[in-house]
Amino acid sequence: MRLRPILATVTAALAAATCLTAAGPAAAHGGGACSPSVSVDRFSDALDKTTYDGTYVGNLSALAPDRHRTVAALSDRSALFRLDARTLRPEGVIPLADENGAALDAEGLVVDGDGTYLVSSETEPTVRRYSRDGKILDRLPVPEELRTRARTNGSFEGLTLLPGGRTLIASMEYPLAGDPDDQVRLQTWRRTAHGAFRTGAQYTYRTDPGHGVSEITATPGGRLLVLERGFTSGVGNTVRLHLADRHGTAYDKTLLADLTDCPTLGATAEQPQINPLLDNIEGMTVTGRSKGRLNLLLVSDDNQNENQTTRLYALRVRL
Repeated sequence: MRLRPILATVTAALAAATCLTAAGPAAAHGGGACSPSVSVDRFSDALDKTTYDGTYVGNLSALAPDRHRTVAALSDRSALFRLDARTLRPEGVIPLADENGAALDAEGLVVDGDGTYLVSSETEPTVRRYSRDGKILDRLPVPEELRTRARTNGSFEGLTLLPGGRTLIASMEYPLAGDPDDQVRLQTWRRTAHGAFRTGAQYTYRTDPGHGVSEITATPGGRLLVLERGFTSGVGNTVRLHLADRHGTAYDKTLLADLTDCPTLGATAEQPQINPLLDNIEGMTVTGRSKGRLNLLLVSDDNQNENQTTRLYALRVRL
């Protein structure tokens, strides 16, 4: 099954009133503007501190529309969940591991056109392809400088496939050793005629002070939506959504919204936050288009910490 009808199914499901409320009472409606370009429709904490089939449902770092009316949700503790697209409740979980059977710090996710999973890990860094049942099928080449100069737990945090399926992009969370403090790398791979990915061009992206790139996702037009995230103890998270366009060897950005400016929608936080709606937001995917705006689904990573929350957010973005 191709992703186009899957995406349409997910879009319809998330547009329905039940999309973030059927799973439990910890949800809010009403919505409101975060900026002239971005609004938040609703949020849900229904997955927070829950388990499925003996696996903790949390530590969620990436999202992607999947087959069979599901949304894939990647945990950075070596698990991939399939969420029902209408209720966003787990209905399957797949364990992941490296070639030696060891756990992964999995951060980025793409569901390829054939249904296989491309998963980035920030500890090596690597991008691996997994089958639908979690078996390693392939491992993409990674340039030497990214492997030797990457910060610990600061490499491949985001992963996205451009429209057409020929270009894969991974975003570093933080700068390489020796790079400017506000510059991160975007690594690309190009798909060959035989379907394999070969190393492609590398680009730069400038972050706001104190921020790292927690996620990237491609728009239907081939531009990039970029989530930048920061954290200050005793103050909380800052999360900014940017639109990025490529010019030469760099991606230039335009701020769409600082999510601290979103309405709280009645959300509460277990730790200090400028806006209690916010938490450690790491995952983002485009789920479709409605009334000229893109529908986005975001998720926060609770780090299996009692002071953080696994929270899903439905946003609308006008580019």
